[in-house]
Amino acid sequence: MGLPDGGGVQIATAVDIHLNPQSPDGEKNDKVTNGGDCGDQNTEQADLKDSSVGDCDNRDGGSDEIEKREIHVEEEEKEEALDDGEGLRNNGNGGDVEQTMVFPPHPQLPRPEAPPGVLIPNTEEAEKTEMTPSIKRSNSTPESVSDAVHIPAIGKFFREKSNSLSAAFTRRLSLLTDNDDVVSEKQKSSNVTEFNLSGLKVTVKLKNEKDESEQFKGRITFFSRSNCRDSTAVRSFFRDRKLRYVEINIDVYPTREKELIERTGSNAVPQIFFNEKLFGGLVALNSLRNCGLLDERMKELLCRKCPDDAPAPPVYGFDDPEDEKMDEMVAAVRVLRQKLPIQDRLMKMKIVKNCFSSSEMVEVLIQQFDCGRKKAVEMGKQLARRHFIHHVFGENEFEDGNHFYRFLEHEPFIPRCYNFRGTNDLEPKSASTISLKLTKIIYVNLSQELQRVDISTLSVSERLAFFLNLHNAMVIHAVISIGHPGAAVIDRRSFNSDFIYVIGGFPYSLTTIVNGVLRNNRRPPYSFTKPFGSGDKRLELAFPQVNPLIHFGICNGSKSSPPVRFFTPQAVESELRFSAREFLQNDGIQVDLAKRTVHLTRIFKWFSVDFGQEKEILKWIIGYLDATKAGLLSHLLGDGGAVHIVYQNYDWSLNC
Repeated sequence: MGLPDGGGVQIATAVDIHLNPQSPDGEKNDKVTNGGDCGDQNTEQADLKDSSVGDCDNRDGGSDEIEKREIHVEEEEKEEALDDGEGLRNNGNGGDVEQTMVFPPHPQLPRPEAPPGVLIPNTEEAEKTEMTPSIKRSNSTPESVSDAVHIPAIGKFFREKSNSLSAAFTRRLSLLTDNDDVVSEKQKSSNVTEFNLSGLKVTVKLKNEKDESEQFKGRITFFSRSNCRDSTAVRSFFRDRKLRYVEINIDVYPTREKELIERTGSNAVPQIFFNEKLFGGLVALNSLRNCGLLDERMKELLCRKCPDDAPAPPVYGFDDPEDEKMDEMVAAVRVLRQKLPIQDRLMKMKIVKNCFSSSEMVEVLIQQFDCGRKKAVEMGKQLARRHFIHHVFGENEFEDGNHFYRFLEHEPFIPRCYNFRGTNDLEPKSASTISLKLTKIIYVNLSQELQRVDISTLSVSERLAFFLNLHNAMVIHAVISIGHPGAAVIDRRSFNSDFIYVIGGFPYSLTTIVNGVLRNNRRPPYSFTKPFGSGDKRLELAFPQVNPLIHFGICNGSKSSPPVRFFTPQAVESELRFSAREFLQNDGIQVDLAKRTVHLTRIFKWFSVDFGQEKEILKWIIGYLDATKAGLLSHLLGDGGAVHIVYQNYDWSLNC
C-alpha cells in the first residue's frame, strides 16, 4: 500500500490533533495548516513527519502502522459526524482543519448533582467519561425511551408523594383523637362539640339535649308598647332564658289594642299569655320567678299545642284601622299611561326624555271621559297637585298648550330613589300620620307612602319632627342597603348625597334634608354650593330660621354622632333640648381648668355659622351642662383670661 507525500502529512496531522488536544502551555490548537510551523508539536509528530517525507526507503516498512492509523482516523470521522455540528471542517481546498474541543472540569472541583429521573453512571464509567473530551448526547433529546425516563426514579417519586399525603391526613385526623380527654370535658359542661379545622370551625349541636323552649309545645305571647320599660324587661327575660315568644306591639299594630282590651279588660302593658291563658304582667312574672314556681307553671300551661283561640302572631306591616283606598285620579292616570304618545323631545337645546305635551293630554281626557276642555284642564291640574305628573322644567303646575310634562316614574332622579319600588296609586296619607308612625318604630316598610305625600299642609313643629324622623330613618335604611361610609371624605359625601327618597314628588337626600330644609339652604361643610337653586320648589319647605338644636337630633350612624331618636310634633322642642343636654354631658365637652382648655365635639366647628363665634358657643353650651361643668366653664369665661378651644377627634366608625 502506497501513500503520496502529502497524504502522510494529512494523516499525521489528524492523528496529532486527536492525541494532543492541548499544547504544553495549556492552550488549545484549533487550527493546524499543512507545511506550517510544527515546532510546538512533540517529538513523535516530528519523527513521523520526517519518516513520511525525507526517507522513502521506510515507506513500505511503516505502511502497516500508517494503515492502522488511517482506519482509526476513518472511525474518528464517523464519530465526529454524530457530534453537535462540531469537529473537523474542511475549507474546500484541503488546507485547514477545525475542531471544537470540550474540556472536563478539574477533578478537585465539586461535581454537580444529577437532576431527578436521570440515571447516574457507575464510578468507573464516570471516570472514563471525565477523561474523554467528546460530547455526550443531551438527555433532553434521548435516543430511546429508556434513556429519557428512569422508571425506578418515577416510582420512587410517587411513593414519596403518597407517603407525604398520607402523613398529612394522619396528622389532621390526629387532631381529633389526641384531644379526646379535653373534648370529653367540654361535652360534660356543654351541649356543644367543636371541631377546629384549618380555616373552618364546625359547631355541632347534640340532639340528646334540648333547649328550654323546645320542651314546650305551646306559644308565649305578650302585648307591648314602644319605649315601655316593663315591656323591655319582659323581652330581656325571655331572651336570657332562650324562650321563643311572639311580641305584639300595639303601637305598630294599633288594631290589636282592641283585642288586648277584650282579653284583659284594660290596655295596660305588658300582658303575657301562655297559649290562650292570661298569665299577667311583669309583677306576676317576677313573683313566680322569685318563689321558684315559674318553671312549674310554664310546664303546666305550655305542655300542649297552642289552640286557635290564642292571640295570633301579627302580620308584618301596618294593621291600621283606616282602609287603604285607591286615589280617585288613578283611573285617569292609567288611561293616560296607555294613550299618551310618550317620547323624547328636543327643547331648549336639551333632549328631554319620556315626555308628552299638555295639549295631547287634554285631548285624551276629553275623548275618554266625554268632558269639555275646561274640565280636562282642571283634571290635569289635579294630577299635577297630586304629583302624578310634573312639568319637565318645573315652570308651572299645569297649563293647556305647548307645554311638556312627564309622569313621576319617568323623572331622571327616580332610579336613584331607594323608596321607589313602583308607582304608589293609593290615596296618600297625611304627612303627620306618617311622621307619627316614624316615632314609634325605627324602620318599616312605609317609605313608599312618601312618594306623593303633601308636606305643605304641616305646621312648623310637625314639619320639624317630620324631617328629623325622616332623616334618621333614611340613615338606618342607607346603612342597611349600601353600608356605612366610614371615615373617607369621598365615601361620606356619596353616602349623604346619593341615597335619595322621593318625597312629595321631589328627590330628597340626607344632605338636602339637613342643609337645604333644616338649615335654611346653607352650604354643607367644605362645600361651595347650596343644596337648592333659586327656582327650586323645595325651598318653600325650608325653615326661615336655623335652630341649632337640630344638630343634636340628627344621627349619621357614627359613634361620635348623637344617638338615633324620633320626635313627636307636640314636644319636638323639649325633646331636642333633652337630646342636646344628654349629648353634651356625656362626651360633647370636656373642661380642663388647669390648662384653660375646652375640648368640644367637631359638630361645633363644622356648623359654627349656626352657633356663632367661639365665645358665643361656650355661653350657649352652659345652658345644657350639669352644675359641675357649667361652673367650670363659667369660671373660665368670667375671669377675663384666654380660653383655648380644642376640637376632639371624630370617631366615624359605625355605632352598633
